[in-house]
Formats: sequence, structure tokens, C-alpha cells
Amino acid sequence: MALTLYYHPLASYCHKVLIALYEHGVAFDKRLIDLGDPADRAELGAVWPLVKFPVLRDQARGRDVPETSIIIEYLDHYYAGGRAMIPADWDAALEVRLWDRFFDNHVQGPMQAIVAHRLFGGSGTLDKEHAALAAAYHMIERQLAAREWVAGDGFGMADCAAAPALFYAFTLEAPPADAPRLAAYFERLMARPSVRRVIDEARPYFHMYPFKEAIPQRFMEGG
Repeated sequence: MALTLYYHPLASYCHKVLIALYEHGVAFDKRLIDLGDPADRAELGAVWPLVKFPVLRDQARGRDVPETSIIIEYLDHYYAGGRAMIPADWDAALEVRLWDRFFDNHVQGPMQAIVAHRLFGGSGTLDKEHAALAAAYHMIERQLAAREWVAGDGFGMADCAAAPALFYAFTLEAPPADAPRLAAYFERLMARPSVRRVIDEARPYFHMYPFKEAIPQRFMEGG
């Protein structure tokens, strides 16, 4: 197979790329990387010396592609099988890229800081990170006025970023009661076949998530 994804099924950034791959219906191999295994770390490091996943290896073009947004742009250019994740129109594409960065930086960022705090026994409070998530939620609520998806007129790269970011963030900072559009958007994301598939594949690994007790039971059980 031409494509191989170096990834882990629990990792939120890997979810973002998997959603795009499934949206396009692209055939690819998976190489699950355990960062606690020296051999796996060495294998990933040979592909991307920063030893971070996901990384997409394209054997057909002799190219290794890191970074989630770059991978999705690469898929759009060379392997688009469904709707493009980034629109051709420049202004529409800029909006998608803006909200893609928003979810990576302002939802994933504080979310991962809170998770790392528990994993590694950090000191101090997490008030700043929780406040950042609450502020991000209200910005998303405003953005979703009269929109089904967060940017553009259809599901795209920003929604690929939103699904895993919100899935994990909601286990740490619940969506506010005065954000009904955000809550409805989350349900639309979770109902998307590509997203459901990613959640199903992650389920056997949810026990490794340090806030597993906060994952809603419907996602733990599946079906």
C-alpha cells in the first residue's frame, strides 16, 4: 500500500488525520507506535526525528509528511477521494485554516496541558487552562450561529480538528449551559461516520486516558 500512518489510536492529533483519511476513503496501512517502547521510538524517529505522531509515509512519492494540518492538505492534493477538506476558494480556505488552528491551539493546547498535569504530577493550579477552554467554547458558540459546520459550507479540515479536541476537552471542562449550538455541533461531529469509526477504534485504549472516568458511558460502550 502506498500510504502508511504512524500513529496511536488514543492520540487526539492522530484522530484528526484519521478522520480526514476516512472521509476520503483512502487505503492506507497503520503502524501503531508505542512511545514507551524504545524500538518503536527509534522507528518513528527515523521517519520524523522529533518523535511525534502522526506522520504519513508516502512510499509512492518517497516522502514522509508530518504535522496534522500539513498531512490533510497533502491528502487533499494527492489523494482526495471525497469532498476536499480545504476549499479551493482562497477566502473560504483561509476561514477553514483559521478554525483548524483555533482548535489545535486553543482547545487542544489547554486540554493537553491539563492531561499532562495529571499524567506527570504537575504542581500549581490549572485555572488558566480551564478558563482558556471556557473562553474557546463561547467563541465556537458564536462562530456556529447559522452554521452546520464550523467553517465553510460543509465538513472540512476544521471539523477534523474539532472532533477530537472537543471529545477530550469536554471530559475536562463541560460545555456551558448557555452554548446550545456548541452542544448540537458536538453531536453532529460524533454522528459523522468517520468520527464514529475513530472513536470505535480508540475504545480499547480508553482505559489508558488519565480522565477515563469522565468519558461518557455511551462512548465507552459503543454500539
